[in-house]
Amino acid sequence: MRITSKGQVTIPREIREEFGLLPETEVEFVIDGNAVKIVPVGKPKKASRGRLIANHLRGRGSVKMTTDEIMALTRGE
Repeated sequence: MRITSKGQVTIPREIREEFGLLPETEVEFVIDGNAVKIVPVGKPKKASRGRLIANHLRGRGSVKMTTDEIMALTRGE
């Protein structure tokens, strides 16, 4: 991972999701010896039921079908 010329870095999606670092989350940087930690400020919002289900299902599909093929099956075509 590389820091951009503007001092920005992308936090990987898996890490953001695991630690609740959602868009607009306020964070602070804490110096811990020779390391810097990113810590959310305040209590993170609880994920909605829909978000929890979507996160659970993400990446679990194993059927190699197009959207049109799936829609045809749901429509009984």
